[in-house]
Amino acid sequence: MAHLTQQLADTVTQVGVRSAYGDPVELGDATIMPVACACYGFGAGEDGGGLEDAQGEGSGGGGGGMAVPVGAYVSRDGVTRFEPNVIALLAVGVPFVWVAGRALARIVRALKK
Repeated sequence: MAHLTQQLADTVTQVGVRSAYGDPVELGDATIMPVACACYGFGAGEDGGGLEDAQGEGSGGGGGGMAVPVGAYVSRDGVTRFEPNVIALLAVGVPFVWVAGRALARIVRALKK
């Protein structure tokens, strides 16, 4: 199992910056480099070793990843600037605003008592 974990860690380390920044693309007079927020997670399990009541064997594992496109760096006429992906930022921001609103409502309710 340790060997598999090491292989997964090596793979994710090699991906590194490539998962956050895409290859530059020439489009007319501009060079565009996409930017994303990326994260990965892995897990593993085994049987209930040592339990007298345990019947059978068990094991498992899994992993996953996610990338949200947050914008792009655009170079035009020697000037580079970041242009955000407004739709992705709104999609990420809506849950945050909802949670913040719920928390604020609970704080206000607690202070009224």
